[in-house]
Amino acid sequence: MSSNEMIVHAKEYIERKLSSKPSVGLILGSGLGVLADEIENPVVIPYKDIPGFPSSTVAGHKGQFVIGELEGTTVAAMQGRFHFYEGYPMELVTLPVRVMKEMGVDQLIVTNAAGGINESFEPGNLMIIKDHINMFGTNPLIGPNDESLGVRFPDMSQAYTEELISLAEEAAQKLNLEVTKGVYVGNTGPVYETPAEVRMLRTLGGDAVGMSTVPEVIVARHSNMKVLGISCISNMAAGILDQPLTHDEVIETTDKVRADFLQFVKAIVAKMQ
Repeated sequence: MSSNEMIVHAKEYIERKLSSKPSVGLILGSGLGVLADEIENPVVIPYKDIPGFPSSTVAGHKGQFVIGELEGTTVAAMQGRFHFYEGYPMELVTLPVRVMKEMGVDQLIVTNAAGGINESFEPGNLMIIKDHINMFGTNPLIGPNDESLGVRFPDMSQAYTEELISLAEEAAQKLNLEVTKGVYVGNTGPVYETPAEVRMLRTLGGDAVGMSTVPEVIVARHSNMKVLGISCISNMAAGILDQPLTHDEVIETTDKVRADFLQFVKAIVAKMQ
């Protein structure tokens, strides 16, 4: 089955269950899936039921689409995502973005839990992503290009949409919520970085590091979607604090900032046209 056929089959399966089309997509990272519980009149579709979709295997990722109303806007929320480190090819990691685009989604909010590289950050900070560095060693657009999906050589000079960044900053200001801005580094995982790797990434200009987001954003921009990225700084990266890193710590921190994260993203969605 071709990529286009996979996209169309998945889209048709999902749309048969919907009464209205979503215009905003949400990808909810580790521990951040609680936002999907705020969606009104939800249609819940497990990934395993969608033709061509793999299953999410990571703790903190429920593995389902939740589609319904959030702050008056119809949204398609991914409650959990697919990761390259789970062994899925990039085509499958990014398939949900293609499907959302086919369904009519033209604005995407991508969230993640990330390790803080910038030493001025603290666990629990929310960081608006202003740019990223792709350290995956590969790219989801490698291979033949389907011109119906996007151009061969997409421009990434503004991977994260300035107007959405400004909108997010305004929302934070109104909520009296302190947020930071920074550069996200995407690594393959599944190991956390060594202290030497963290020092290297800081030298390269990274402020936070994680194991997702970059492939999805590349495909979203290839699809001509507007993108906003938000990282929850769940821990400080290796070598900054003298303590081991665990996924439990990531989930624990995202739980603590749940209220801030929820009101922040809801305020952003309320202003998205």
